Amino acid sequence: MIDPVLFSFKLFTLHIELTWYGLIVMSGVMIGGWLAEREVRRRGENGEVLLDAMVWAVVAGILGARLWYVMNAIIGGNRIYLEDPMSIIRPPIAGLHFFGGLLFGAITLIIYLKNNGYDVWLFMDAVAPVALLGQAVGRWGNFINQELYGQPTTLPWGALIPAERRLAQYADMSLFPATTRFHPTYFYEMILNVLAFLFIMWFSRRYEEENKPGTLFSLWLIFAGFIRVFIEFFRPDQPRLGDTFITTSMLVAFLMGVAGVVMYLARYGKIQLAAAEDWEEDYWIKKVEKKTTASTRTRKLDAAPEPVLAAEEAPAKKAAVKRKTAVKPKATTEKKTATKKASTSSTAKKAPARKKKTES
Repeated sequence: MIDPVLFSFKLFTLHIELTWYGLIVMSGVMIGGWLAEREVRRRGENGEVLLDAMVWAVVAGILGARLWYVMNAIIGGNRIYLEDPMSIIRPPIAGLHFFGGLLFGAITLIIYLKNNGYDVWLFMDAVAPVALLGQAVGRWGNFINQELYGQPTTLPWGALIPAERRLAQYADMSLFPATTRFHPTYFYEMILNVLAFLFIMWFSRRYEEENKPGTLFSLWLIFAGFIRVFIEFFRPDQPRLGDTFITTSMLVAFLMGVAGVVMYLARYGKIQLAAAEDWEEDYWIKKVEKKTTASTRTRKLDAAPEPVLAAEEAPAKKAAVKRKTAVKPKATTEKKTATKKASTSSTAKKAPARKKKTES
């Protein structure tokens, strides 16, 4: 078994621990962010914008994940956070919930993009698929912590969970000996998320021209939602709604998947949603504006005179002026010579007449 604590130190009176879980989760965020930034650039937008937005989204996501975990624990009957509220923020902070991080992170990302005038759907379509991959990476942290496992199983790939890591209902070693195996739900979710990520990325390339804004985001909602519904059937540690088999996370995940189906059908006109029509109109207006701006910029660049040609014109113009100056005196001289000849000829004609008059 791997020690969940990578290393620890004291800061005044605080005991600070760096855990494998935290390191792996942040690695998942960084890998997802890097891939999403590349996808945004491939779609013709500024990838730096996404990285700036992700800083705020990650902070909000961590806060949301912690708050959701606390609320989920209170609903499940854990009163420690009511009796000692400071334990919510007191290090070492243990316990985050996926749905809280998703909700707060997504809202923050959308607000940031809207306030800065960016195409929300383009960015959400780029981020959504890689979120599945980032989540899959993060599940390795659950494996190291030996947490979020399922019910006992006889399947050969079941995980062996040490006594100190077991849930209370499985702590009795006489009923559940050390050889008892449990469903490794973290691996189930990891594998399914990777497969969903690969499918969405293939779909985005295969039908890139046909895809409408929000299509990939809706597919992410479908896969992330229904994968989690499936996983919840194996999870014995989640608060349930009354005496039913439905957990709170299962209900939220199911609604998430249904929302994805509705959005996907609305994108392709199978059902009518006023909001969907507004989204599509806004998307295509922005797309046309972007193309028009790019086309105008290209025409301006084509029409602009090249500096090299302008430099070449100067000597040619100078030579033309020189030739003109050189020709002008020659024409003037020829004109003067012709005038002089005409004058001489006229004088010669008048001279005999004068002589004749003298003789008579």
